[in-house]
Amino acid sequence: MKKQNGFSLIELLIVVTIILIIAAIAIPSLIRSKIAANEASAVASLRVINTAEVTYFSAYGLGYGDLINLSTPAAGCPAPTSLAACLLDANLSAGTKSGYTYTTVAAGGAGTTASPNSLFNSTAVPVVPGQSGQDSYCSDGSGVIRRDITGAVQPACSTSGLPPI
Repeated sequence: MKKQNGFSLIELLIVVTIILIIAAIAIPSLIRSKIAANEASAVASLRVINTAEVTYFSAYGLGYGDLINLSTPAAGCPAPTSLAACLLDANLSAGTKSGYTYTTVAAGGAGTTASPNSLFNSTAVPVVPGQSGQDSYCSDGSGVIRRDITGAVQPACSTSGLPPI
């Protein structure tokens, strides 16, 4: 009788066990890395929104605008207007990017040249808290980005008492 070459069942089980142990060690680190990357993207996106708000304020004389006013239409941007200023990319202006949901609301006026919006509040909230991001962020006309470790939405960032990042 010829001896067969190959691996025994025990050897295969040992290899599978080692692979599972390595995966159990590596996967939580990867998830934490993804959360950290999403949070960094959220802060950077709020900075972009702040810059777009200041540009919108000075370009159109209507004060600050809502997220939809800062956006680029799906068809592109042949000529920016106050309704679609083409200041934000399509991903960010859609309201969801890198595991976070973004909102920007302008207030403090009627949004006209006679009564411009003097305030805005922007928020970045994780789509799935604990998986896509841990903290929520907000910013307003002061340009200061603040962090909430509970992941809650902040309706008024400047009066929230949250620490700046």
